[in-house]
This record gives sequence, C-alpha cells and structure tokens, in this order.
Amino acid sequence: MHRLCLAIVAAMLPAVAHAQQTDSQLWLAANAATTIGKTTVTIESNGRFADAAGGFAHAEIGGFASVPVAKGVDVAIGYRHVEDWDRGRALPNEERLRQMVTVALGGGLAGRLRFEQRFHSSGGPVGLRLRPNLRYTRPLSAGGLSLFATHESYLNFNTTRWGQRGGYERMRNAVGLSIPLSRAIRIDPGYLNQYRFGRGGARDRMDHALTLALNYLF
Repeated sequence: MHRLCLAIVAAMLPAVAHAQQTDSQLWLAANAATTIGKTTVTIESNGRFADAAGGFAHAEIGGFASVPVAKGVDVAIGYRHVEDWDRGRALPNEERLRQMVTVALGGGLAGRLRFEQRFHSSGGPVGLRLRPNLRYTRPLSAGGLSLFATHESYLNFNTTRWGQRGGYERMRNAVGLSIPLSRAIRIDPGYLNQYRFGRGGARDRMDHALTLALNYLF
C-alpha cells in the first residue's frame, strides 16, 4: 500500500510543479447494479460542479453490462450521454460507446482497460481513446470499510475538429474510503486530482475535486 501511495504522489508531483491553471470542483455520482444470471447490469449517473464554469458544469448518464469470461476477468459494453455547461450556457453534447476489460491482479489490485468512441453533436469524425486504470483496495475493518487509490490515463488515438487532440491528454489520481451503510449501499468519499496537458498552445490545467459516490446493489 505504501509503495502504491508513493507512486501516485510521485506521479502528481511533476504536475504540481508545472501546473499553470487550477480549478476547484465537486463530483457527485450515483450508481446502481444488479446481477441477472452471469450478467451484471450497472446504471451510472454523475454531476460535477466547477469554479471555472461558475457552478454546474458536467453531467453523465448511462450504463453497462459485464460478464465474466475467465477467473478474475470480466468484459463489458456500455453507453453514456454527456453534457457540459459554462456559466449556465449549454455546450455541444456527446454520446459515448465504451468497451471494457477488467482484471483482478491479486493483492488488492485490479486493472481496467476502457476503449471509447466519442460522437460529438457538432458532427465530424468519431474520437477514439483508451483509458487504462489501476485500482488498489485495502480492507480496513471486518465490517467492510476499505481504503482505495486509483490512477487513470487518457490516450487519444486521433485529432478531431471539435476538440479532441491525439496523444496523452490527461491523468487522474484519486484516494478515498469505501464505507458500507448497509448490505446493499456503500458511499465512497474521496479526493481526485486531474491534470490536463495543454494542447495547441493552451496552458496545462490541474483540477482538485472532492468526490462522493453512492453505490446501490440490488
């Protein structure tokens, strides 16, 4: 655990040293999942507030279905509708198709590889990107309380006229607690640091986000 925390901190330090823009944010999420046979169906929603946008800035709703294909390996397919606002003004929206592979690596580690196709409402080519994610979970009590730490990178395969630029776009590092409220409900409060690398002459940007997720298994 100590090595993972040090690795995440080390990944964040260069960003802290070179960040030129910062923003404070609040990310809220509510997710519900159920299992039908061998298939797990999950519905996801989230909303984000940002100082830079003057309030409510981002919303997503969607879901995915996953099935196990081997011991510790799941594959999934899903969809999300995405909308953004800037000081109350609605921006062009986006539809995303996504395919995922999740692997339990042992020792509390899990890896996820997500491939996304982004369809923008203004038209133009489909944006393609890959999002590898590494998560560490450590139980803290027999009652189900646990600590988690994650790292995620965004790798864009192409450049589009609506804003996606090819290359390594951003990274996210997060830490938090997963707290059971009942057998079916958990809440996950945490902190997330997002660093966006400048493209086309734009400055780099760092987002500091307080996060809270409600997860319901029924």
